Amino acid sequence: MNGTSRAPSGAVLEIDDLTIAYETRRGRVEAVRDVSFQVKDGETVGLVGESGCGKSTIAFGIVNFLGPNGKILGGEVRFQGNNLIGLSERELKQLRGDRISMVYQDPMQALNPSVPLGEQLAEVLTFHKDISKTEAWDLSVQMLKRVHMPDPEEVMKRYTHQVSGGQQQRVVIAMAMLNNPSLLIMDEPTTALDVTIEAAVLDLLEELKRDFQTANIFITHNLGVVARVSDYLCVMYAGELVERGSIRDVFLHPSHPYTMGLLACVPRLGQSKLDSVLHPIRGRVLPPALRPKHECIFAPRCDYANDECRENRPGMIAVDHGHEARCLYAREFHIRPRTRRRLHRVARVKTDLRPNTPKEELLRFENLKVYYPQESNSLIPLFGLGEKRQVKAVDDVSLRLGKGRTLGIVGESGCGKSTLVKGLIGLEEITEGDVEFLGIDVSQPVSDRDTKLIREMQMVFQNPDSTLNPSYPVGKQIARPIKKFRTVPRDQVRDEVLRLLRAVRLGPAYYHRLPRQLSGGEKQRVGIARALASRPDLIICDEPVSALDVSVQAAIINWTYPSRPPSSIFFWISSRVSEPP
Repeated sequence: MNGTSRAPSGAVLEIDDLTIAYETRRGRVEAVRDVSFQVKDGETVGLVGESGCGKSTIAFGIVNFLGPNGKILGGEVRFQGNNLIGLSERELKQLRGDRISMVYQDPMQALNPSVPLGEQLAEVLTFHKDISKTEAWDLSVQMLKRVHMPDPEEVMKRYTHQVSGGQQQRVVIAMAMLNNPSLLIMDEPTTALDVTIEAAVLDLLEELKRDFQTANIFITHNLGVVARVSDYLCVMYAGELVERGSIRDVFLHPSHPYTMGLLACVPRLGQSKLDSVLHPIRGRVLPPALRPKHECIFAPRCDYANDECRENRPGMIAVDHGHEARCLYAREFHIRPRTRRRLHRVARVKTDLRPNTPKEELLRFENLKVYYPQESNSLIPLFGLGEKRQVKAVDDVSLRLGKGRTLGIVGESGCGKSTLVKGLIGLEEITEGDVEFLGIDVSQPVSDRDTKLIREMQMVFQNPDSTLNPSYPVGKQIARPIKKFRTVPRDQVRDEVLRLLRAVRLGPAYYHRLPRQLSGGEKQRVGIARALASRPDLIICDEPVSALDVSVQAAIINWTYPSRPPSSIFFWISSRVSEPP
């Protein structure tokens, strides 16, 4: 392969009719089908869509990193004019991390926790270039400065766990840019970051794009982020490309019902739950094995589908110059009548969302403090000669909540949001302050609380991997609190689990699945269903929808309000001011 040649068309990457499949017990399953787009120098192409739509599969398919059961069945992937399909593993290793780099969603998965960050950065250079370790170290420090890393010399000596999440992501970005790649693939690079850090990272990516003229592929389910960073947008659904065009054309003139549905799921700043209702897309993305091959793949969820849509698989239809959509009626989409009505449903939800005047206080805490003792190398505190040092995670916070209310708490990482609610739920020891729930003192640890009180206070944690047992199927984990708190009679437990699964957009097939068989968003939905299993009066949600697609976010936010008992409240913790309902 000629490593210096450029694509004659001026595109760094050209993907034509790419089809990717996986070998499973049920046979060959197509995860991506007939996808085509290109990326030019200094251009960012956004890939958006729900979980399971094939976005990450395309990214891994570009460098043939699909695993032993993945295979490219058809199409071409041309990088700088050369087809990457069929290259040997040795040739691909020379490309990965050098001329094609990738930034992953979770930096903890991309960084080695047992090796200092400096050694990991320098290795990227010494593996691909004939330079000394000293020179590689100096270049790594310079790149950390380029990504605005504070005190880069010191960071080079640290391990992964010794830097914050935002700093970890900067290290991964610096690692990806060290060899000045021609193509940078970013897979959800800002999902786990606070909005302030996210803004800084996005500014950094724009700065690096200008300086290095790198071609970028940006994979995300966050429409706000993709609108900010992308020049061109590709909308994926169930393994197919359903719309593509400039970011302006797609956002201002969406021409596929799926794109329109995604935009209707996004909450707007300045609007409350009383001003507007989110419109989730009905149904779920079909699993690859069940996707139809000879009809419109979005027809089962489309508000405009008719018999013609169910009989013909549409191709990409030109809407305007450079703007195409996979819909038979792409050019007349905005004037077509709905074949399915949802107006009555929206009106009913609006009625249910009217505020209720709180009749009595449900939760109260005053002067709440949660301090952590800090270890000191000095011997003075041991002899009582000095003051013990403490980290004031939560310091003198007071709040009162009435029944039927929702409280949103926002702030950056480290400001005490999660510590506050962990103290409330009894997972952290309260240093000082009064906490009452349902008129009962709950300042004691959770192990000392009455079972009935625990039933009325449940929590949705940010990271579902740390709260789901990997050895038990999903249905059994949701059924456990139902049985423990006797929410329904024992002969109705299974039906109740299935009802909760449907409520969070998971079908009955998930009942017997293990957590490792679920995506990150699906695990989070299981965590939400489990928290709702006891029908509690108080639900504490710590970043509950940060890992979910916009359609699922809308469905869960809408569902929780009309479905909850009238007396319950929500404690909604988020780093994004647009998320709390």
